[in-house]
Amino acid sequence: MIYLDYQATTPIDPIARAAMEPWLGDNFANPHSAHRAGRAASAAIAAARDTINAQMPTGGSVIFTGGATEALNLAIKGVVPDPWQHGRRTIISIATEHAAVLDSLGWLERRGYHVVLLPVGADGLIDLAIARHAITDDCLLVAAMQVNNEIGVIQPIDALADIAHARGALMLCDAVQGFGRLPTPQQPDLIAISAHKIYGPKGAGALWRRGGIALSPLIHGGGQESGVRSGTLSPALIAGFGAAVDQCVARHDVDAALMESHWNMAQRLLPIGWQVHGSLDKRYHGNWNIGRPGVDAARLMADAREVLFSLGSACASGSGRPSHVLRAIGLSPSAAKGAIRLGWGRFTTAAELQHGLTMIFDLAEAQLG
Repeated sequence: MIYLDYQATTPIDPIARAAMEPWLGDNFANPHSAHRAGRAASAAIAAARDTINAQMPTGGSVIFTGGATEALNLAIKGVVPDPWQHGRRTIISIATEHAAVLDSLGWLERRGYHVVLLPVGADGLIDLAIARHAITDDCLLVAAMQVNNEIGVIQPIDALADIAHARGALMLCDAVQGFGRLPTPQQPDLIAISAHKIYGPKGAGALWRRGGIALSPLIHGGGQESGVRSGTLSPALIAGFGAAVDQCVARHDVDAALMESHWNMAQRLLPIGWQVHGSLDKRYHGNWNIGRPGVDAARLMADAREVLFSLGSACASGSGRPSHVLRAIGLSPSAAKGAIRLGWGRFTTAAELQHGLTMIFDLAEAQLG
């Protein structure tokens, strides 16, 4: 099998797996217990927290969660006051955000908040002039994704945060697809990340929050994570998370060079008639969303059994609905249903990528007759 679905999840790096193993055997103590074994487990979590905090802006700290979806829910729902309280009522986001953000905003909207979704251009990017006009003194929170999970474009997060702060609003960044690969934005007040997107285990995520920002918990009972996120933490998952971050730092230049080499190969192999969706200039080069008129992407996926890729977000796959991201950049429903997303990463070889892409393009050509 040739795996080209790195936006959905990444393989666990062997070093991250090795960091997890001691906590899956004899070292099974609850990290919140006061005895010696519990303190050892707690120390492993503290070490991982320090590792992740070192890659974040100064002046804040990490709250561990069960994943990025929980982190985003905690940030969005935890930062707003009760609807009956007086204060700011508007929340700004982008039409191409992940469902974890859009559905959370829908939940707030049904409770009386005013949600505004900024449009994007054909390149998938926001217009900062439009954002500046939309973010008013009534704005409580601006939420935006650093790297889009479907088309890979990079939004101007720090510039957007500056606009939000000028109006007294907070800034939340979904950095899931960029953290560990691109520089972390420095201006947001809240940043959500996930372990399994950076060669760590599934089931571990984190929300970084700047000091002084109050959050109401989503989960009650125990008061772990500074009273914000109750529940017993997993030393194994969090140790793997920390080791994965360490590897991203240590391998940054090597990984970046590999992504660039693979991107250049993919662009060279792209046949005439295919289109890359989203900006070619402001994007992460490990994400390639492409399409060609007349191609049935679902059939293509079924035919290319040796190659694992996606029709869009893994969270929305199987819904049968055209991608909201591709519709937002102006693709018709038929064109959006004909798009495929390919992602490569640390363990993708040049030979695998070339073979996988050649197979996909040959099968698509056979479809078209």
